[in-house]
Amino acid sequence: MTKLSGPMLPPANGQAPDSAVVLLHGYGSDGNDLIAMAPAFQPLLPGALFVSPHAPTPLGMGGFQWFPIDWSGDRLASRQTGVVGARPVIVDFLEDLWAQTGITPDRTLLVGFSQGAMMALHVGLSLPKEKTLMGVIGISGAFLPPEGFGSDTLAHPPVCLVHGDMDDVVDPNHSADANSLLTNSGFDVTYHISRGVGHGVAPDGMEAIASFIARLAK
Repeated sequence: MTKLSGPMLPPANGQAPDSAVVLLHGYGSDGNDLIAMAPAFQPLLPGALFVSPHAPTPLGMGGFQWFPIDWSGDRLASRQTGVVGARPVIVDFLEDLWAQTGITPDRTLLVGFSQGAMMALHVGLSLPKEKTLMGVIGISGAFLPPEGFGSDTLAHPPVCLVHGDMDDVVDPNHSADANSLLTNSGFDVTYHISRGVGHGVAPDGMEAIASFIARLAK
């Protein structure tokens, strides 16, 4: 099994970590991208270890991918097979993180952007009930339901979805569909659309995420 690694920031309070925030970057990027979000959220979780692993597969153009995209063919099909294929390496990373730090799943936030959001949502909702995460945050992504979705045996963590309504890379309707599916399935969902925003996260999106984290941190 491929072992992931990437930049991390220790708890802001200088003590041993009591929680973790795992940040999954988008296609063609690396862990240095999303770790830059950490300072915005450290005041909300001063005891959290922030870690942003590089995806397992390097791209020739630089950066990494969680799974390959068929740009000339069926992109939906490549997402569906890719997400399932990449799931084990992230689950393995989480298991190692918990074993090495003593941090528990219910004190772990899984956050992703774009392709990383697809992985965060899929992985976070595929875990068994006894490993329910503190929360899952998907930014500019899509939700590919795991096998057994809706089952009482799988985790039902709180979910935050953020998307720009002018995104021309990942259709914002994907987050709208995810919101409908998850809400109708009994999940606690925070759904935020940033008006006039493309494939990225705007200040109002960051505020929505911060409010979500602040509620869970209480």
